[in-house]
Amino acid sequence: MFSFLLKRLFTLVITLWGITVISFATIHLAPGGPLSPLTEFSPKITPEYRERLVKMYGLDKPWYVQYLKWLKGIVKLDFGRSFSLDQRPVWDKIKERLPVTLLINSLSLFFILVFSIPLGVFSAVRAGSLMDRFITFFTFIGYSMPSFWLALLLMMLFGVKLQILPISGLHSVIGYAEMSFWEKVWDWTKHLICPLFVATFGGIAGFSRYIRNSMYEVLKADYILFARAKGLPEKIVIYKHALRNALLPLITLLGLSLPSLIGGSVIFETIFGIPGIGQLMWQAVMSRDYPVIMANLFLVSLLTLLGNFLADIGYALADPRIKLGKKE
Repeated sequence: MFSFLLKRLFTLVITLWGITVISFATIHLAPGGPLSPLTEFSPKITPEYRERLVKMYGLDKPWYVQYLKWLKGIVKLDFGRSFSLDQRPVWDKIKERLPVTLLINSLSLFFILVFSIPLGVFSAVRAGSLMDRFITFFTFIGYSMPSFWLALLLMMLFGVKLQILPISGLHSVIGYAEMSFWEKVWDWTKHLICPLFVATFGGIAGFSRYIRNSMYEVLKADYILFARAKGLPEKIVIYKHALRNALLPLITLLGLSLPSLIGGSVIFETIFGIPGIGQLMWQAVMSRDYPVIMANLFLVSLLTLLGNFLADIGYALADPRIKLGKKE
């Protein structure tokens, strides 16, 4: 077990280093630069002032020199300063937006699990029935519907036509400070309904399909037939024997869902005007703010690798057939 963890941690570090090198080089190979939006559209910017800006940000040095400087900062948990006009520390900008993104995506993951597991089990138990076909049709819609298009539909229907839900922000701008605690909670709830639906709809379709297929295969196993032959109640067969093994692939899915808690909200945060990490990433890309872009890529990459790492450990602990670090 210990040798397995060491190997996986070593692989994680090497992979993360490779991702940062490729990402840093790719960003700097792109045409233009972080000073282009500021200098190319302002006639007041002289070539001398532009040169001073280039030297101030260290952009006159080769990309690998800039990368080594950035890497030294990462070791000290310093992501540098933003190239935007405020020049704030990148970590400060991330910290103030991180709670919003974690709240929305954590709630989204909770609702995905609450709805997808019963749907998947129900569809597998009644495979081939009319309800199974209806759920399959629902999953196909969830897979094929673009999230930005769904967000625009919700905004047009509930925000413009019916005018019962707000279409941007986290809370009302006018009168929010004078609201009571429960009025503020209700105001936040109304603002989060549409973004949460967009973040949850596709996930329910995907998770329920995985669980349905896994459950369907488990129900055909010999030990399930044996349990039914012994006369066990159907609920015990399904929820105690079958569901426990059918949920093993869910461990992998939960591990892969970890990075989406931070990086999976770019589209709906941008469309709904939610001040989260996703919107910050979009603004950084559009303004070519290299430190903010690299900080977000680093965090998402780290969470992806950690998710895979935790999924491997959880899968091995849940399934005794898997031996960690042992050769057969």
